[in-house]
Amino acid sequence: MKKQSSVTRLLELAGGHRRLTYLGCVLSAIAAVCGLIPYVCVWLVARDVLAVYPQVENARGLTGWGWMAVWFAVANIVIYFAALMCTHIAAFRTARNMRRQGVEHILKLPLGFFTGDQSGRLRKVIDDNAALTEDLLAHKLPDLTAAVVTPIAAVVLLFAFDWRMGLCYLLTMILAFVCMAAMMGGKNAGFFHRYQKEIEKMSGEAVEYVRGIPVVKVFQQTVYSFKAFYAAIQSYSDLASQYAMSCRMGQTGFLTCINGAFVLLIPAAFLLTGGNNGWEVLTDFIFYALFAPACGGMINRIMYASESVMEADEAVMKLDEILSQKPLPLPSAPQIPAGSDITFDHVTFQYPDSSRPALQDVSFTVPSGSTVGLVGPSGGGKSTAAALIPRFWDVSSGSVKIGGVDVRQMAGEELMSRIAFVFQDTRLFKVSLLENIRMARPSASVEEVWAAVRAARCEDILEKLPDGLDTVVGTKGVYLSGGEAQRIALARAILKDAPIVVLDEATAFADPRNEALIQKAFAKLTRGKTVLMIAHRLSTVRDVDQILVLEKGQVQEQGTHRQLLDQGGLYAKMWKDYQQAAAWKVGNPAVTPHRMQAADTGRAAAGSGKEAEK
Repeated sequence: MKKQSSVTRLLELAGGHRRLTYLGCVLSAIAAVCGLIPYVCVWLVARDVLAVYPQVENARGLTGWGWMAVWFAVANIVIYFAALMCTHIAAFRTARNMRRQGVEHILKLPLGFFTGDQSGRLRKVIDDNAALTEDLLAHKLPDLTAAVVTPIAAVVLLFAFDWRMGLCYLLTMILAFVCMAAMMGGKNAGFFHRYQKEIEKMSGEAVEYVRGIPVVKVFQQTVYSFKAFYAAIQSYSDLASQYAMSCRMGQTGFLTCINGAFVLLIPAAFLLTGGNNGWEVLTDFIFYALFAPACGGMINRIMYASESVMEADEAVMKLDEILSQKPLPLPSAPQIPAGSDITFDHVTFQYPDSSRPALQDVSFTVPSGSTVGLVGPSGGGKSTAAALIPRFWDVSSGSVKIGGVDVRQMAGEELMSRIAFVFQDTRLFKVSLLENIRMARPSASVEEVWAAVRAARCEDILEKLPDGLDTVVGTKGVYLSGGEAQRIALARAILKDAPIVVLDEATAFADPRNEALIQKAFAKLTRGKTVLMIAHRLSTVRDVDQILVLEKGQVQEQGTHRQLLDQGGLYAKMWKDYQQAAAWKVGNPAVTPHRMQAADTGRAAAGSGKEAEK
């Protein structure tokens, strides 16, 4: 399929407002023709004056030609203003449609699409790139239309008075176009795309550098210690310098040609004067001398319009990249599950840009009302498995079922209403804590929110905030620690009161005190629920109903904490390493593995006894 030009694509996005764009371009072309008439009037005035020179008072019709020039100049301004009004309205509506279409589309995309570092890129593509197209549609497109019409009219005028002078000037115009094409074509044709890539790369590295400034200061390093940032700056500098140097010959030739028409016009005028009426030649020369700058401005418009076209090409390409992302298919006949048990049935999943599966033939069941822990080495597929339950992605093969129903056969609203997901990296919006918590259930009353706050052990957080629940996070120096933000997220999950709870390392950024409070909040959140818990701290899942050990995308072991220790496999090794790390202290002698294992077994047995007493 042939790729559409950016202008054609933008006119599609303009919808019904494309007619305003067409009207604006037509009006711009008419204005351009009107702008040429005053030059003809000047030539007519010069002709009549020189015909009776030196008796200038005998010249007839000078006033009429003068007023005609004024009225056509005014018409040029008014019609051009009307043209820009039309194209501006169309441009703003097109940018709005681009933003709306982009946002509406990403709302349909799978949740996994947003798990990467997407926010800044999406904002730039949808918002900033839409703004890039405004200049093209509002200014450059009508100017480009005028710049195309003007040469046609100009060529007619150039040969209307003296074809020889016209040919001289036409030659300079052709040479200017050749220089411009040489400057903007060839290896420079894809410059703007490379330029945008370098800007994005440099911006990304700059963000990473700013985040690392404390490290730079502590170790008394310089910007050169951040090689990636320095390399991005150098790459951008080299690209810009190379482009500027590659354009110097073309730009020099272009400016010389559009401004150097007199180099040919003046000798031509002298040669023509020798065998013709000198006054007639002078009259024609006056016209070409005045008309030459107008044609130069027209060629400049074409060059600047081509730059805007490149910007629009980049903007449309980036938007179409997002629009090309496929939303998850909707079920034709949505089903409602009868329970809250979770079943993975021979699930294999591979990320779109990955060369190997993240999960391979994984099967397990989380019975309704039970708690299952997912553990294993980093990159083993734990978070991927959890993300498949709320359908962040669709499985490559096999199925994920809730209450016996494949999640692909459930309506999105139904699926989301059944799952409370507490992420490892908590995100709070820049609104009040009340609104942050109530996002789980917007219809909840303030009393219900307070009940969730108390269940999540968040009272101490609200006590120190200036406006309690009405405090807006992120303003006036109000910020929460990682553990505090995690407890607010737990309050949100408790308020939702969903039958299934997925916890993705919910204590990852908590200090010991916050972790203890979060563990107490878990008891309220998970009571009577079906729980899938991902944990790196193995103490978190020691007392769950069942533990699954994932490694390299496959279930290597499963059973209770005691059963897995008795097997002496991967989990037993992980538990030993975890206990040894937990017992390590600065300055203590090394603890032997044998003594460590004995201590661990005693602690585990004691812990199991306490749980039995409960």
